[in-house]
Amino acid sequence: MKKVSFLTLGCKVNQYETEAMMELFSNRNYEVVSQGDKSDVFVINTCTVTNLSDRKSRQAISKVKKLNPKAIIAMVGCYVQVKPEEVADIEGVNVVLGTNNKSQIVDACEKAMEEKILVNRVDDIKNDKDFEDLNISNQSEMTRAYIKIQEGCNQYCSYCIIPFARGPVRSRELKSIKEEALRLVNSGYKEIVLTGIHVASYGKDFKSHLSLVDVIEEISKIKNLQRIRLSSVEPRLITEEFLQRVKATNKFCDHFHLSLQNGSNKILQAMNRKYSVEEYENKVKLIKDYFPTAGITTDIIVGFPGETDEDFAQTVDFVRKIGFSKVHIFKYSPREGTVAARMKNQVPGTIKKERSNKLFEVCEEVSNAEKMNQLGKTFEVLFESKSDHPGFVAGYATNYTRVNVPETQDLINHIEKVEFKNVQNGEVFGIIV
Repeated sequence: MKKVSFLTLGCKVNQYETEAMMELFSNRNYEVVSQGDKSDVFVINTCTVTNLSDRKSRQAISKVKKLNPKAIIAMVGCYVQVKPEEVADIEGVNVVLGTNNKSQIVDACEKAMEEKILVNRVDDIKNDKDFEDLNISNQSEMTRAYIKIQEGCNQYCSYCIIPFARGPVRSRELKSIKEEALRLVNSGYKEIVLTGIHVASYGKDFKSHLSLVDVIEEISKIKNLQRIRLSSVEPRLITEEFLQRVKATNKFCDHFHLSLQNGSNKILQAMNRKYSVEEYENKVKLIKDYFPTAGITTDIIVGFPGETDEDFAQTVDFVRKIGFSKVHIFKYSPREGTVAARMKNQVPGTIKKERSNKLFEVCEEVSNAEKMNQLGKTFEVLFESKSDHPGFVAGYATNYTRVNVPETQDLINHIEKVEFKNVQNGEVFGIIV
């Protein structure tokens, strides 16, 4: 039996696609092994959000070759799509495949293996209109399953390379989504996360009026599916109607990863983000009207071209005002081919680092305060794994707060009501009620 191993960089969409490719190899009688084991094929699913992502992808090749000198190396994903010639010229690479055609991964690797040639299947995706179905019947996490329902992005934020790497918006047919959701629920999954490159754009390419909320309502009808969660969404998705409809399903998780990127209106405009901080704040207030204990998480970029100390201070103040549960902080990284990379007033790396460190401290403080506000309240928690603390198990509340409870019974993949009792070093501890 031939062996295949994977390295996945980047977002949840990449992780989903890796799981799908694993299944394709398994169906062709390959054994999927861990990165450290010897394998006949090594697939690197790349990311290109930052320069560091590109570098990690390249560094992985030399590590693989030391362990597996004869292995077929397949580079797939966003970095490959944006710079196919650069990747094809890297010594040791046998297969280059972009963000499309992942369903052909096994055939491409076997062709490279048998014919000893470089197999290049990177297409021009600028005018792509079809969603590539990659179905999954099992995933590595046995409690929460991801379903990719959408591909591509039409937003063209000035800093972002992803529209060039992923192409225009393409939505998955609702029938296909429901079929995969049903398979996963029948396999024992309690929670489904709907994900995509710009999941709020679901249905924009359809002639019908189908939208994301329709998908949520349809899969909520699946018996034994207990929770539905979304990946990152845009503030403009949040409306009174949307919140009313998802709340009515009684399965929608009150966690919103609401993309912010910056707390300065000047910088948001330069980023080509299509909302203001005032609009963002109003959306959060609307969410809290329907889901009072909702967890609000976000992404923030520091050091965007032209960001002054005053702009950064506005971001810090805004973080405190909103009370985010968690913030992912990114230092701005110029991406060749984007508008922002050509902007003047690029911020020096030392200042980016200082701002990142400062914001991290503030976000930790705010996050701990939000956890303290939840003490004494009861939440439904899906337990997923052993805790880092001996004798405890860990799970996530509907609002995505992670909590540890004493392991008095087998709780993995069970949903229990938990009262949050205390916070220690940023971690919540509770008891089953």
